[in-house]
Amino acid sequence: MNQVVVAEALQALAAANEAYYRLVLLVGGPNSGKTAVLRAVADTLGVVSLNTGLALSERLLELTARQRALRLPEIFTDTLASGEQPVVLDNTEILFDRSLQQDPLRLLQGIARNRQVLACWNGRIENGKLLYAEPGHSEYRQYPVEDFFVVGMNACSGAGRGYGA
Repeated sequence: MNQVVVAEALQALAAANEAYYRLVLLVGGPNSGKTAVLRAVADTLGVVSLNTGLALSERLLELTARQRALRLPEIFTDTLASGEQPVVLDNTEILFDRSLQQDPLRLLQGIARNRQVLACWNGRIENGKLLYAEPGHSEYRQYPVEDFFVVGMNACSGAGRGYGA
């Protein structure tokens, strides 16, 4: 595990505490070590890292597709109601599922308005843009890097630099 990235994530969380959106995204590709970093940060802070996909899919299972799309923001907020801070989210890919008709970054920013959030982002930073998936893919997303902090897992995604609010 990369101790430098763990330290950067902890620093970004401290800085984010003063921002409008208290959101820090840990950005890296598949198998880049995001989960190990999230667990190390969670252990350091004495909180639990939440498997977002598992937690949400269990609550969405009994709902129709339409109900899932309509109720996901409420269910996501309720799932995080424990009050534990910061919230550490792993396996956030469910938020990108096209059938849920959500804007993943806006969902994360919504929960980060009133509490610190460290969430993994399976993607990269390129030319000042936060990317998820490849152009042409049904789940492709592109956002300007603003109103949140980024900690990169490797040189391609901006390791050693925090971007933010």
